[in-house]
Amino acid sequence: MISYGRQHIDQNDINSVTRILKSRLITQGPLVSKFEKELCKETGYKYASAVSNGTAALHLIGLALGWKNGDIILTTPISFLATSNSIIYSGARPEFVDIEKDFYTIDVEKLERKIKLLKKKKKKVKAIVCTDFAGHPCNWPALKKLSKRFKIKLVNDNCHSLGAQINKNKHYSSKFSDFSSLSFHPVKSITTGEGGAVLTNDKKLDRKIKLLRSHGMVKENKFELWKYEMRELGYNYRISDIQCALGVSQLKKLKKFIKKRKSIALNYDRAFKNIKNISIPKIKKNYSHAYHLYPLKINFQKFGISKKIFFKKMKQNNISLQVHYIPIHLQPYYKKKFNTKSGSFLVSENFYNQEVSLPIFYDLKKNQQEKVIKNIKKLLKI
Repeated sequence: MISYGRQHIDQNDINSVTRILKSRLITQGPLVSKFEKELCKETGYKYASAVSNGTAALHLIGLALGWKNGDIILTTPISFLATSNSIIYSGARPEFVDIEKDFYTIDVEKLERKIKLLKKKKKKVKAIVCTDFAGHPCNWPALKKLSKRFKIKLVNDNCHSLGAQINKNKHYSSKFSDFSSLSFHPVKSITTGEGGAVLTNDKKLDRKIKLLRSHGMVKENKFELWKYEMRELGYNYRISDIQCALGVSQLKKLKKFIKKRKSIALNYDRAFKNIKNISIPKIKKNYSHAYHLYPLKINFQKFGISKKIFFKKMKQNNISLQVHYIPIHLQPYYKKKFNTKSGSFLVSENFYNQEVSLPIFYDLKKNQQEKVIKNIKKLLKI
């Protein structure tokens, strides 16, 4: 079965993990800080806190920024549930802004209109959580101008786009956003099995993140080793040295991983470009895509086949595709709690109806790519 994504683990990764398994400390040891330093080098941020997963990273960001009941946080419907769920965890309210038609990231013009509308109603937006969907960075220069103008914090949900660039700068997130969250789930560009990270340039907020990821607890007495103080209500969002050993090893291969993903994307581009009722991913000028996902848009109605049947037939041919994502505002929980409705964000809903995530990962062979292409064209009678 060809899946849409999977990890690549080589002997160097195995050796790195094995060394830690044989060492004295397999958690709360030196590999965590080493991984954090390597993440800072890669992203350009001054501070990094490795945590248990990307959702924990987003939750901790909200806690560090003091989100609370009554605060409004803006984000998009096209992201994983964790993006908006983490807003709710802190007691704040997520409100959605539609995506751009061409690049599938938050629409800055609609975002500005939303901020102004809320301002007229005497409602203040506390922060904007922007997802670099599929690996294509948001319009960060425009977002930065907007954040300065309205004094709103910017959070980059960077879980898809490690390795992406704007104007040949892979440190774009540290330049434009106040916080960034990463995920190291197996289908991401690099993996620690499960894991994530919080990145920031604010030393004070970094200290708070590190406090909150470990029960809000500190140990400062060198002589009374049993003593600790709980200074805030924190969580167990720590990550192990075993995972960080894998992360350090994987990070060394990031450039190679991204290069392969781009090669696969180019192959898909060539196969599907200029075909009526099919849209390949577009890339904004001077932007570089990380291709965590390859979102192909297919107007199934025009091809006379339902999306459900299309997926079923592909699976029968041992190709397991995926969809990213069901718009969050259409989820039953959000409909019930926030009274969100179908038809509210038409670009996102149309995108969902047509989007198919094609297989894209380091170990995907050329003949497997050709099999995916051949079966799609056969089903659509192209």
